[in-house]
Amino acid sequence: MHEVDLLTGIMSKTGDVIEGVGADQLSLPTPCDDYDVQALLNHIVGWLLVFEAGCHGRSYEGDASTYVCGADPAREFRTTAASLVAGWEKYGLDRQIAVTSGKMPGEKAFNMTVMEYLTHGWDLAVATGQPIPFTEQEAAETLARAEATLPPEYRGEKLPFGEIVPVDEHASAVDRLVAFLGRRPTPSGVR
Repeated sequence: MHEVDLLTGIMSKTGDVIEGVGADQLSLPTPCDDYDVQALLNHIVGWLLVFEAGCHGRSYEGDASTYVCGADPAREFRTTAASLVAGWEKYGLDRQIAVTSGKMPGEKAFNMTVMEYLTHGWDLAVATGQPIPFTEQEAAETLARAEATLPPEYRGEKLPFGEIVPVDEHASAVDRLVAFLGRRPTPSGVR
């Protein structure tokens, strides 16, 4: 699957999940222990601003960890996601990208982006009882990129990613991806 097609599909589906979040669901817990739905929305959009700036050769001047969404998080997400996709399409992956402190290879930043938004789209869908929208092809490609990008030293207590959760050898690509990123897959995506 071409990189831009992969990213476009993931961002579109994550935007749909964000749009499906009800105002009465903002305080629900999510599979991310540190976040309820509102905090996860803030995290998703705040970090998208960082990735979008980086893919356009800029640095994000705010603090993604303190970002608070406005009244329409889905619109914020979709607008920034469209610019992100356009930046990757225009400038490609073969370059250095500014993400927080310092630069990293474009492919690594891209891989982090698809990991972040497919997984957090899954988190939101599970938390709010929505269907998991991602295809097996999207999840398999994202898992391959995650395996190539995420070093073991980023896993564990007080680190960005949990330990790998064991899954059945016949598990779907979506379940294998979320398990690789430290989540417990749930039957039919229901929490």
